[in-house]
Amino acid sequence: MGEKILIVDDEREIADLVELYLQNENYTIFKYYTASEALECIDRTELDLALLDIMLPGASGLAICQKIRGRHTYPIIMLTAKDAEVDKITGLTVGADDYITKPFRPLELVARVKAQLRRYKKYNGVTARNGNMVVHSGLVMNINTHECFLNERPLSLTPTEFAILRILCENKGDVVSSEQLFHQIWGDEYFSKSNNTITVHIRHLREKLSDATDHPKYIKTVWGVGYKIEA
Repeated sequence: MGEKILIVDDEREIADLVELYLQNENYTIFKYYTASEALECIDRTELDLALLDIMLPGASGLAICQKIRGRHTYPIIMLTAKDAEVDKITGLTVGADDYITKPFRPLELVARVKAQLRRYKKYNGVTARNGNMVVHSGLVMNINTHECFLNERPLSLTPTEFAILRILCENKGDVVSSEQLFHQIWGDEYFSKSNNTITVHIRHLREKLSDATDHPKYIKTVWGVGYKIEA
């Protein structure tokens, strides 16, 4: 059996189509048309990724996303018919790792699912060496346990935030462009041309690090180039 993926969408034709494409990739699918059924699944099943429609009867996909993030770190991709930037940013704000707007090409969705699972395995300690730690100026990241501490205070980071912070720390002193971050995390450079996901995740990281935008201690913006953490 492959990785376990949750699909939640009240549009049955879309949910069934996504299920078919992902089953063809040997993933194990848990498919639901209502939020209540999905929430029950989240409570009883160890999942590897969730695909959540934003507009659902009873409770929104955003509420489900928040429920997952309260307990789990696996990737979440939001599915939405809304093309407004505010809806995409809202999804990222509550803990989603990526979003895809309807109508979408099924093969693109499959590619994004694969990219998120690759990143999750790589940066959640599955391939990390035992005892692998990243340390910088009061910031401690345990790659194996996916834990992050700032001055001994635990930080709650999404998988993508953890991956971005790790890459910046491991390239301390060097500028890392948004395109490089996309390529290292998702493995698909074209994503950087279609949304501002990295910008939103950087903003969330700064908030959690209490990092001032004008005089940052950790993440510095190099305008027109990218981001870096000073050595």
